[in-house]
Amino acid sequence: MKKTLREIADLVNGILLGDGDIEITGVTNIGDATSTDISFAVAPHLDKAALSCAAAVIIPETITEFAKPAIRVENPRMAFVSLLKIFTPQIAVASGVHSTAVVGDHVSIGENVSIMAYAVIADDVVIGDNTVVYPHTYIGHGAILGSDSLIYPNVTIGAGCQIGNRAIIHSGAVIGSDGFGFITIDGRHQKVPQVGNVLIEDDVEIGANVGIDRATTGSTIVKRGTKIDNLVHLAHNVVIGENCFLVAQTGIAGSVKVGNNVTFAGQSGCAGHLTIGDNCVFAARSAPISDVPAGSFYAGFPARPHKAWLRTEASANKIPDLIKKVRDLEKRLATMESEK
Repeated sequence: MKKTLREIADLVNGILLGDGDIEITGVTNIGDATSTDISFAVAPHLDKAALSCAAAVIIPETITEFAKPAIRVENPRMAFVSLLKIFTPQIAVASGVHSTAVVGDHVSIGENVSIMAYAVIADDVVIGDNTVVYPHTYIGHGAILGSDSLIYPNVTIGAGCQIGNRAIIHSGAVIGSDGFGFITIDGRHQKVPQVGNVLIEDDVEIGANVGIDRATTGSTIVKRGTKIDNLVHLAHNVVIGENCFLVAQTGIAGSVKVGNNVTFAGQSGCAGHLTIGDNCVFAARSAPISDVPAGSFYAGFPARPHKAWLRTEASANKIPDLIKKVRDLEKRLATMESEK
């Protein structure tokens, strides 16, 4: 694809700075940009962008002068995303059911659906319009998939689970595996039947190799707009609120209720049966072990307010010097005692 800088400015509703006749053939980051690419920059990366090889840069509208041809916009990141979609459109997938796919009885398939090679669709499944099911995916008995969703290869969606509209589920994810439910009798672990399901609401994205357990009874729920990174585990009967971020290797134990707009950073976790308020942030490798009020920023294990964690870490760094001082004092005291 090739467009002039002036055409791109019109596409993103931006204000042109410099030569509008420059031809742009690609959209990429500052470090990889070549003389025919456009990139974007915000503070503190504007100087780096000005010295880059990029032909032009998308910059904040508050910047009125720039060393390169540029487009001023209110939100450079959003403009960059728009151009990525234009210059690298999604790969077109032909609709229809591949001859090697296995489709059960009483399956309802909407318009313009693609079910690709070796996918297996069990009985009584419902698939909404424009949804794509990639090869080697399994969709269990009575599952419901909404419209405009992407189910990538090797995904498993268990019986009775429900996936909303515009969902994206990446390869290797398992939605609706049994929850880890056992009772121990006379030293032997007896399995508790996991008869609930998983409910994924609209506009949720689930990363590669994510495991979301079905509920013991009722539903494990991921609400609208939440984004889940690779290698995340949600245990049975967890409820994740709207527009949350769960970053790689996060694990949420059973029956936790997470509010809206909550972020769990990488390798963080949460003890079971807790309630996490809205708008909380948990730093990497942190894990709350008790309920957390809305608006909290926690770190460490056990997770505690971030400022308290910083003070603890700063104090811990002083321990070696403190130990040395105590030993010196012990030696001086021993010397004084021996001189008496």
